[in-house]
Amino acid sequence: MQLTAGPATMTDVAVMNSPMSGDLLESSLASAVVDTANESSEEEPTVENGEVSGPSDDELCSPIPIANTEAVSSQRPQSLPLSAAAELGLWTSQIDGEVKLRMESSGMAARQPCTIHDVFVSTVKNYGDFTALGWKEGDQQKTMTYREYYQSCRTAAKSFLKLGLERFHGVCILGFNSAEWLIADLGAILAGGLGVGVYSTNSPEACHYVAENCKANIIVVENDKQLQKILEVEDRLPHLKAIIQYKDQVKKKRPNLYSWAEFMALGRDEPDGPLDQIISTLKPNQCCLLIYTSGTTGQPKGVMISHDNITWTSYCVSKYVCLKSPTESQERVVSYLPLSHIAAQLVDIWITMTTGAATYFANPDALKGSLVTTLKEVRPTAFMGVPRVWEKMQESMQSAGSKASILRRKVAVWAKSVGLKKNMKDLGATRLSQRSPLSYRLAKKLVFTRVREALGLDRCRLCYTGAAPITKDTLEFFLSLNIPVYELYGMSECTGPHTMSYENIHRLTSCGMPISKSCKTKLNNPDADGNGEVCFWGRHVFMGYLNMPEKTEEALDAEGWLHSGDLGKHDRDGFLYITGRIKELIITAGGENIPPVPIEDEVKKALPLISNAMLIGDKRKFLAMLLTIKCKMNPDTGSPEDDLTDEAVEICRKLGSSATRVSDIVNSKDPAVYTALQKGIDEVNKVATSNAQRIQKWIILDHDFSIAGEELGPTMKLKRPTVTKLYAEQIENIYKEMATPVSPVSPDNPLPPK
Repeated sequence: MQLTAGPATMTDVAVMNSPMSGDLLESSLASAVVDTANESSEEEPTVENGEVSGPSDDELCSPIPIANTEAVSSQRPQSLPLSAAAELGLWTSQIDGEVKLRMESSGMAARQPCTIHDVFVSTVKNYGDFTALGWKEGDQQKTMTYREYYQSCRTAAKSFLKLGLERFHGVCILGFNSAEWLIADLGAILAGGLGVGVYSTNSPEACHYVAENCKANIIVVENDKQLQKILEVEDRLPHLKAIIQYKDQVKKKRPNLYSWAEFMALGRDEPDGPLDQIISTLKPNQCCLLIYTSGTTGQPKGVMISHDNITWTSYCVSKYVCLKSPTESQERVVSYLPLSHIAAQLVDIWITMTTGAATYFANPDALKGSLVTTLKEVRPTAFMGVPRVWEKMQESMQSAGSKASILRRKVAVWAKSVGLKKNMKDLGATRLSQRSPLSYRLAKKLVFTRVREALGLDRCRLCYTGAAPITKDTLEFFLSLNIPVYELYGMSECTGPHTMSYENIHRLTSCGMPISKSCKTKLNNPDADGNGEVCFWGRHVFMGYLNMPEKTEEALDAEGWLHSGDLGKHDRDGFLYITGRIKELIITAGGENIPPVPIEDEVKKALPLISNAMLIGDKRKFLAMLLTIKCKMNPDTGSPEDDLTDEAVEICRKLGSSATRVSDIVNSKDPAVYTALQKGIDEVNKVATSNAQRIQKWIILDHDFSIAGEELGPTMKLKRPTVTKLYAEQIENIYKEMATPVSPVSPDNPLPPK
C-alpha cells in the first residue's frame, strides 16, 4: 500500500515553507486572533458519516495573543530547492523527508504553519521579561526569563554546531527534567538536529538502540550514573562525537566529554551568522524531534514529529483550555513526568512556550514523595498526572483520613457526599448555576479548600490525567473533593492529545472531545454496541516512523487516517469513551472477545488491598487474574519491597490479619486476606455480562509491578506482553488442571458455574 499516490480524499492538503520574516509572523499568527471572549461554547459536536469533530474553533475561548516580532531568521536563500506539494505524501519514513500538511480552507486547520523558532521568537517579543523556567538549588529558588532562555538555547545550538552536529542527526538527552534538558532539546532543534529524549530508566542496550537509530552525534546525560550507560556502548555508536554531563562534577576527564559549563562556553563567542542561516532553512513540514515508543511489543519505534505538529497542536490545546497570557495571569506548571514522553514535552516545553507560561522543575525524587512539597511551593495553575500519581494521592489521603478523629471523619464523609452530588449534577449541565447550595459552600470552606491547599493545588484550575486508563473510583474520589480530574486521550503519533475534557465539556470516564473542529475522530468497523477502532485525522498526526515504512503503513491507512489500536465509542453527545485495546483483547478458547481493563478496574475497586490486577485467559478455557498487594517501594531503586504500605496494614487489621509483609500473606495463604479477596472477586463476577467473563482463578504474586521490574512502562502503563513472559510459569500452573471446587474462598479452585 502506498500512501503518497494522490491527495487525501477528505480534505485539501498542502506543504508550507518556513515563514521568512517577522511580517509573515504578524500575518499568520496575529491575524488568527478572534475575539470570542463573550461567545458561548455550546455548539453541538459535528457528526458526519460516522466522523466526530469537536466544538467549533471559533466557539472556544480567545486564542493566546501571538503578535509580530522582529525577524531573527534571515531570508530563505532563493537557491534553496523546495519540493512541490504535489510530490509529497502525507507520510515519510525518511528523517530528512517532508510531508503534506493537512490544511483546510477555514478554521484552525487553515492557520499558517510556522516553526518552533518562529513561536519562540514571538513569545520572547511579547513576554521576554516573564519567568520561563524555575528550579531549586538547595533552598534557593532560581529563575530564567524567556529572553535568557532563548539566548541560552541559541548558545547551546552554536555549541552543538561546533561539536559537529549534522543536519537531521540526533541529540539524545538522558536524565531527569531540568532547565538544561530543555535548553539542550531546543538548542538541538535550532541547530538543525533532532531533540531525542531517552527514558532515564533505560538499560545501556536500550540507550544504544535509540542513539544508533537516530544517528546521534551528541548525547547529553544527567550524571555519572547515566554516563556509565553510554560509556558501556559508545564503541558501537559510530556517529557519536561528544558527551555532555549537565549535573554533578565529571568524575573522570576523558576526550569529548564536557561538563555543562564547558559545553556552553564552546558556543558563547561563536558568530550568529551560521546558526541564523540554518534557522532560515527550517521548515514546518520537516521533522524536529523524535519520540520513542516505550516498546511494550518489540523494539521502540521512532515517532517523527514535525515543527507544524508541535506548534499547531500546542496552539489548539492552549485555546481549547483557555490558557491565560502572562500579562493577564501567568500560568504555571510543574515538570516531573519523563520528558521523553510526548505528554510531558507538550505540557512542560511546547504549550508553555506558546502561551508564555512558566515551567518549574520538581526534584528527581518527585515520584518518591517530594512532589507534593514542590506543588505547595509552586502552586501550579495546571497539573498533569498519570493515573498512578492520582491513585497515590488518593491512597495517601485515605490513609491519613482513617487516622483522624471521629468528628473529622464524619465531616469529611459528609463534605465528600455533598461535593460528589453537586459536581455530578454539574457534569451534564451546559450552564452552571450562579449560586451553589449552602451545604456545598460550607463543605468547600471546611474541607475542599483545605484539601487543595494541602496538595498544593489551591490555584490549579486544570487537573489532567492521561497516558493510561484511570478508574472511575479515583475520578469520583477527587470529584467529591471538588477537584475535577479531566481526562485527555491521544498518543505519541498524534503529538499527544486528540481529545480532552474541560469544564462543561466533561463526562465522567470520558476522554472528552477533539481539541479542535479540525481534528476528526472516526470509529472503524463498529460492532453492534458502537465500539470500533478509534482513528484520527488532523494536523497533529505524525510524519511517520523513522526508517520503518511498513510500520508506518500499518498505522496510517490510504486516506491518511491514523489507526490507534484502541477501541472506543461515542455517546449521543459526541463524547469519546475508550473501551479497550484491540491487541489487548482477550479471545478465549471459546471465541469470546473480552476487554480486560473494565474487569481489572472493578477488581481494584472491590479490593482496596490490591495494587495491580491483570486479567489473563487469551486462547484459554477460562479467565484468571494476577494480583499484587500494596507494598512500599524502595525510594532509590523504585523496586517493590516486602513491607506492606500503612494503608495495606490497616486493611489487614480490619480483616483480622496480622500481616505486615507481602510474604506473610502469600507464604501462609493468609485465610483472612484470601477469604476477603475471594468475596471481592465473587462480587465482581456477579455483574459479569456472561459466564465467559467471570474470573475462575486468581493468584497473588510475591511482589508488586514496577518500572524497575519492567512490568510497567515509564508512564506506569501495564506492559502485558512483558508480564505474561515474566510470570509464564505461574500462569501455566493456573491452567495445568481444572480442579473440582472445594471451598468458595480458595483461589486455587474455579468458581462453580453461574
